[in-house]
Amino acid sequence: MTITTTTDTKPRVWIGCLACYNEGRLVGDWHDASDADEVTTADVHSRASSHEELWCFDIENIPVRREMSPHEAAEWGRVFDEVDEHQREALYAWVASGDYVAEGTGDLPSTSDFQERYCGHWEGFDDYARELADDIGLLHDVPEEIATYFDWDSWIRDLGFDYSTCGADTGGIYVFRAL
Repeated sequence: MTITTTTDTKPRVWIGCLACYNEGRLVGDWHDASDADEVTTADVHSRASSHEELWCFDIENIPVRREMSPHEAAEWGRVFDEVDEHQREALYAWVASGDYVAEGTGDLPSTSDFQERYCGHWEGFDDYARELADDIGLLHDVPEEIATYFDWDSWIRDLGFDYSTCGADTGGIYVFRAL
């Protein structure tokens, strides 16, 4: 049985004027990360401005802990837009674990690899493994008298070598195939 959650997962960034920041003033606002590269200095100042450079000083729901350019923030936002909202927390956890596949030469995760590997949100790996055993009919043709001697603990431990897991903030774990 998979678990579903309803946490806000929309990537957002606080975009500020770099010139104002260097002068000791915080001028900026929160924006959706996927639109960050479309924000102008006029948007940030609410009027025309001679300042030219914007910077993302704070981030939400992006699995890196650093400032970034609006262009990079937009790339991160668009990556998260590629997956269903109910899978964004799992993608975040996958990237934050460091055990993910990046596209190209940067840090951006490959959403196709994520989709191929993601097995769901479970209370524990044992729960995932037992449902997988049912789904694949692991003991389907084995007589019950013999199936009772099946060593579930060893099978689940060995199966674990083919998967990785990440803890979920809402409890349970995310399970990923290690391809």
